Amino acid sequence: MTLLRPLLVAAALIALWEAVVWLGGIPHYILPPPSIVAQEFVDRGDLLAEHAAWTLIEIAAGLVLGVALGGATALAMARFGRLRAWGMPLMVISQAVPVFAIAPLLVLWLGYGLASKIAMATLVIFFPIASAFYDGLRRVDPGWLDLARMMDAPPLSVLLRIRLPAALPAFASGVRVAAAVAPIGAIIGEWVGASAGLGYLMMQQLARGQTALAFAALVVLCVIGVVLYFLADAVLRRAMPWVPHAA
Repeated sequence: MTLLRPLLVAAALIALWEAVVWLGGIPHYILPPPSIVAQEFVDRGDLLAEHAAWTLIEIAAGLVLGVALGGATALAMARFGRLRAWGMPLMVISQAVPVFAIAPLLVLWLGYGLASKIAMATLVIFFPIASAFYDGLRRVDPGWLDLARMMDAPPLSVLLRIRLPAALPAFASGVRVAAAVAPIGAIIGEWVGASAGLGYLMMQQLARGQTALAFAALVVLCVIGVVLYFLADAVLRRAMPWVPHAA
């Protein structure tokens, strides 16, 4: 039933999309119906798979680096007060700058290859991980911390044995958000400058008036995002079985 409901909703939306296009007489170069988009998967499936592989590499690498850097930054700020005073404002400033403004600079510095796209995905993922994890590290039960102080526990032991385990649910929430937004950085990087990837394919085909193929690339990107989210959720549930989950 859990899987059947979203499938029924998706089927209803696809049927509505098809009906709106045909009954409304909308030109296919503006909004192609799902039947024509599906035909692109049959005719150009190899091309879509080739570009999807590039985008998936960028997203996966950015996700790994973003989670690692965000987690390390949160732990460092929780451990060192001086770093916290400087780190949090810098994190906020990094998010205040629009990602479209940063992407051209990354392409200029790192080139048109994978490096600039991975860096862009890492920047997008970094903030939700660092902010969620750091917030969890700060919101530990004061009774546990008082008990640790009474026992003269060293600060590093308090961080690793008390604050870190207590903050894991917040870290998991940050990872779920990061998995959902991971494609954003890679696609923006591909729009600014690339020679492969789903974002590059979309821009290329829209410029040629091949809207159906661009929609097919968009569908593949949506599937990647959804699969990444549910995969991350499943892994986190297995890794932290003690954390209660709503039904």
